[in-house]
Amino acid sequence: MKDGFYDVLQKVSGDLYYQALTALPVDVLEALDRAAASETSPTGKRILEIITQNIRLAGEKNTLVCQDTGFPVYYVEAGDVDLNINRAFASIRAGTAEATLRHHLRPNMVDPISRKNTGDNTGKSAPMVYFEPNPKLGRVVHVMAMPKGSGSENMSALTMLSPAEGLLGVKRFVLKTVAEAGGKGCPPYIVGVGVGGTFETVGHLSKKALFRSLRVRGEDAAQSELEEDLLRKINELGLGPMGLGGSVTAIAVNAEIGETHISSLPVAVNIQCWRGERAEATIDEELAVTWDEGRRTP
Repeated sequence: MKDGFYDVLQKVSGDLYYQALTALPVDVLEALDRAAASETSPTGKRILEIITQNIRLAGEKNTLVCQDTGFPVYYVEAGDVDLNINRAFASIRAGTAEATLRHHLRPNMVDPISRKNTGDNTGKSAPMVYFEPNPKLGRVVHVMAMPKGSGSENMSALTMLSPAEGLLGVKRFVLKTVAEAGGKGCPPYIVGVGVGGTFETVGHLSKKALFRSLRVRGEDAAQSELEEDLLRKINELGLGPMGLGGSVTAIAVNAEIGETHISSLPVAVNIQCWRGERAEATIDEELAVTWDEGRRTP
């Protein structure tokens, strides 16, 4: 990449963090519209009306959709380019801190033992940045940001099933996790499901699933069928918007699958609240930035 790439990456990272907090993705807005049209509970319908009003007011006033500025999580796909991971991480970290201070965002990151606040949403493990090679992208770097709220993150769970429990066991664990979350994670949910890998990679798969557009189903028929079946069964739980009853408990289920050991069956569920906050942009080799569809350009 050209000289100046890491400066551009720093600015883009900060802009994406703030953008994700102030303008919801188009696919999430579409899913919420469908939820409002299909919800059968009067209470649920009213809650979805309030959610829609909240989104509209945030847009009109150019302010945050929610006060929780989340745990900053980034997903970086590197195309056919040479990327210095250390410099890239430093740029994203600096962009997160700069955006926090410039926009007066609530600093959430604390030491888990002392509870001392870092003051700028960075720290030993913050922001969390996932890097993945993707030569098919060409000579670009694709950056996605997700300010992951604690209410929904706290409702997430992971288990190591026996392979004998099979697909039925996977579905049971997902349903159990959502049922136990109830209204505490601010439904209607977007449910990220990871299946396979190891203890740590299955959690990554479930978080990666939340970065995928709600318009896009799984790569193969089995994966897509799992997503559709889980969405139907989750909505049959009847938790409804904010857990106060209704026919729409989730607006989407995204699942990511990875190979695992013959004697393992890891499953992770990463719950996302109704906001589905994320933003993305692509930086090409000329350092031009392309923002995802339906977004305001900072």
